[in-house]
Formats: sequence, C-alpha cells, structure tokens
Amino acid sequence: MIKRFILLFLIFAVIGVYFAPYSDAKMVVKYGHVGPPVHPQHHGAVAFAKYVTEKTKGEIEVQVFPLGQLGAERSMTEQVQSGTLHMTAVTAGVLANFVPEMGIIELPFVYPNREVAYMVLDDREVKERFSKYCDAKGFVFIGYTENEFRDMTNSKRPIRKPEDLKGLKIRVVESPLMIDTFKALGANPTPLPFPEIYNALQQKVIDGQDNPLPTSLIMKFTEVNKYATITNHILTECPTVVNKAFWNTLNEEQKKIFLEAAEVQIKVNREGNIKNRAEAIEKAKAQKVDVVVLTPKEREAFKKAVAPVYEKYKNVFGAEWYDFFIGKVNFYSKKK
Repeated sequence: MIKRFILLFLIFAVIGVYFAPYSDAKMVVKYGHVGPPVHPQHHGAVAFAKYVTEKTKGEIEVQVFPLGQLGAERSMTEQVQSGTLHMTAVTAGVLANFVPEMGIIELPFVYPNREVAYMVLDDREVKERFSKYCDAKGFVFIGYTENEFRDMTNSKRPIRKPEDLKGLKIRVVESPLMIDTFKALGANPTPLPFPEIYNALQQKVIDGQDNPLPTSLIMKFTEVNKYATITNHILTECPTVVNKAFWNTLNEEQKKIFLEAAEVQIKVNREGNIKNRAEAIEKAKAQKVDVVVLTPKEREAFKKAVAPVYEKYKNVFGAEWYDFFIGKVNFYSKKK
C-alpha cells in the first residue's frame, strides 16, 4: 500500500512538473527590425508590443529588437521563414527575395503622393493578395511598418537630373529592383546592410545613399554627405511578417489582437513620419546641407529614366498582378 502511494505520488509529481510551466506561462515573442530606436518605425513596433501585452493581459510579451540586433534584414527574414525568429518588419524589396510579388510596393516613382500610396496599400484587395503571396512562402502578412519615401544624399554634387548620378557609388538596400533602379539612373548601386552605411560613407567606400531625409539626419549621414535631393523616388514600406507555424499556435482571439496591434503600429509609425518629414529640410539646412527639392517636371525626368525598370518587373511580378496593382494606383490617383 505504501509502495503504491509512493508510486502515485511520484507520477503526479512528474505530471505537475511537466505541466507547471504552462499553467501561468508567459509567451515571449521576438520581433526584429533594422530601424533605429528613435525612428517612428521603432515607435510603431513598440506600440504593437504594448497593445499585445495589454490585450492578452500579459499572457504574451512581445520583445522588440531594433537596429538589426538580431541580424540584417535578409537574415531576419530567413530566421522568420525557418522559425528561429517569430516576426520581423522587413523592407519590401528584401522580402521580395523570398516573395517576389511583394517587391511591387517599391516600384520607383509609382505613387504621385503619400495619400495615394496609403490608399493603395490599405486597400482590402491589395492586402488580401499580399497575404496570399506570403502564405505560400511560410509567412503570415499582418500589416506594415514604414521607413518613409526615400531621398538621396551624397558627398560629390547636387542631384537635379538623372545625369548627375552618373558614376556615383550609391548604397542601396539588397533588392534587385532598387539595384536596377539606380543602374537605370546611371549610378553604381552598392548593396550594404543599413548599420554599415555611416562607416562606408565616412571611409568613402560609397559616395552616397538613398534613405528618407529624416532617417539620414537621425543616423547622422548628413555629417558626411552635404548634398541632399528630395526625390520621393521609392516608398520604403516594411511588411510585418510572422512565422506561419508560430501563427498557427495562436488561438483566434490572439490572432485578432495581433492584427489589431498591427493597425495601431502603422498609425503611430505614419504619424511620426509625417511630423519628421515636415521638419527635416530645415534641420538639414541648419547643418549646412545643400538641399534640392525636385520640381514636378524634374521628377518626371527621373520617372522616364526608370521606364526600363517597369518593363522588366512587369514580367518579374507577372502581368496580371502588375496590371492589378497599377490599376489601383491609377484608381486612387483619380479619386484623390
């Protein structure tokens, strides 16, 4: 009898040890991106994390790792796809290395303004297509973070027309579309991870880089690049993607909370970007940066120069998807 009691005690003790961590366990979710901690992209990600923690009453804690702490964008995307990282916000052009259709977001000079861009990206049918394409590659698309509309800085000369870029070594994101864009403009595109840009500029490994002017100010690129051109050539939207296997472990209420958090994230991110953009030019001029703001006519010359990029990527993305997306841009441009 005593032996039986001891045996039962040991069995229940083992069961208790096995299940104890799950009784009041806190799920920790790691979320990586390359934006600096002071950038609205990170502020949006932090708002995402806060919303999830509050709405799940602490059952899920999202830990945000900015500035490439968990790796460069391509590395983090690989980690999410393989399941060693829960989620990341990655530049659409880098994500296109895994999900080619996502690269369409970054067609150069495709959006006439910010309002049209947001209407296209927030369109229900567009988001459904993004979800479909990501799902096929092991990602769950839940929303966006945003770097901003990209501009150019360099250490050589003012840029007013495509010919001014000829021969300049310009750092670009590791994206075939961005590389092809700058080749079409006559530059020498040089892919580099974001955290390496400042040193490369300082050591003159590159002549310039293309990032939104507010980002260039935050990262102090304007200390070594005294020429800036406001081109708004590419909108760097960073889709937020989650590992599919991890997503499927969440219950329906938790999934709903993640999707709601993604809406909070982009709201915080976009509002911060709009504020920073409004202040950026004056801040740059105060640092004695020569700032060129392209006129509509000058910008149109750049758009014409990248026409071969459109022709190539219509085939890359697929004619049906390309026509669908451009149709949305045209629809909202007229509506606006």
